[in-house]
Amino acid sequence: MELSFVKMHGLGNDFVVIEDLAAEIDLAPEAVAWFCDRHFGIGGDGLILVRPASVPDADFAMVYYNNDGQAAEMCGNGIRCFAKYVIDHGLVGDEVDHLRVQTAGGVKAISTTRAYDDTMYLATVDMGEPILKPALIPTEMRCGNNEDMVVACPLETELGIFDVTPVSMGNPHVVLWVDDVDTAPVHTLGPVIERHPMFPNRTNVEFAQMADDDVIRLRVWERGVGETLACGTGACATAVVASLTMRIGREAIIELPGGELEIRWAEDNHVMMTGPAEEVFSGTLSITEEDDVDE
Repeated sequence: MELSFVKMHGLGNDFVVIEDLAAEIDLAPEAVAWFCDRHFGIGGDGLILVRPASVPDADFAMVYYNNDGQAAEMCGNGIRCFAKYVIDHGLVGDEVDHLRVQTAGGVKAISTTRAYDDTMYLATVDMGEPILKPALIPTEMRCGNNEDMVVACPLETELGIFDVTPVSMGNPHVVLWVDDVDTAPVHTLGPVIERHPMFPNRTNVEFAQMADDDVIRLRVWERGVGETLACGTGACATAVVASLTMRIGREAIIELPGGELEIRWAEDNHVMMTGPAEEVFSGTLSITEEDDVDE
């Protein structure tokens, strides 16, 4: 069989995007890992399937896998790439600038800005309300008798004790503050916290530094991936935690290694993320029977 794909990225967080409007592609974890392998496959931090929605209030469905082959609830940079694919590949009319996309983390509303050639230039995604209740993140951490949230509480690890704040943006995150993200122990502490027993579904880990009044520098260790150049849900989680800990108001510029995202925690409690997405190249793979994607 011939399988077409598009390689895309959001601030360097890159994805293999495959159109599956017939909902016929069944990817085993090993197949996803092969697609995302940078030496033997196409290469990417994750893989996205473009499918029709299965709920009445959505236009399309995004099925997302991390590059270890495991399905994940949401991906902020990935959903901007998803919107660009749908617009640039003519799956919606030229007049459409709003989309509703079904994800495993809920339906996300997206407003887009088009460039002069009608391709997508920017996307603003309603990422929904941050989840702070420990049982729903999920985390086993508790701060005293507070069952509503865990803010700047000590987490004991094999590398020391660190004050962290867990939050979910449809997928779990832990935010900790550092003096300098350039020297932060992303590759040593990141995997330790990711798999810490306090986080039963594992977690993404954000290393954040205040750079200016409303500017946050950020590096992210992504669950099942490792360090990536950008993480949309991680940027949202970090802005929420920065506001909760009185470091900023309700808006922030998040500076990631791959570029900037604008994050606004609106008064209705929804987090709005604005940023770009790019298509890098497209291609076709010949899949033989022994390489069948569902094996």
